[in-house]
Formats: sequence, structure tokens, C-alpha cells
Amino acid sequence: MKIFKPLMTEEDGQGLVEYTLIVVLVALVFWVAIKSTDLGNQIGGAWSKITACVGNPQGCDTGS
Repeated sequence: MKIFKPLMTEEDGQGLVEYTLIVVLVALVFWVAIKSTDLGNQIGGAWSKITACVGNPQGCDTGS
């Protein structure tokens, strides 16, 4: 029982947990907001172009 008593009284990690929950909540709100819009499709298309250019740099130009 003496091993678990400090775990129940210490509050050192409380701030880290709270900030983590806030970051997760904000990310979830952005994901839901972008998911159903055209912006999400545009970001996906841009990411596909970036991936293709990284894989084959000669096939890319600065305009695409």
C-alpha cells in the first residue's frame, strides 16, 4: 500500500495531461471541420503532388 500512496497524492503530471487533452480536442475539431469541405480534398491533392515529386523529382515542375 505504501507504494501506491504517492501516486494518489502527487499532481506533477496533471498539467501535461490537461494540455494533451486540449491539443487532442483542438485537432479533433479541425479534423471534423476540414473533413467534409473542399479544403480537405485540396489538401489531399496537394499532398499527393508532393509525394509524387519526392518520388520522381524530374517529373515535377515549379508550376504544379
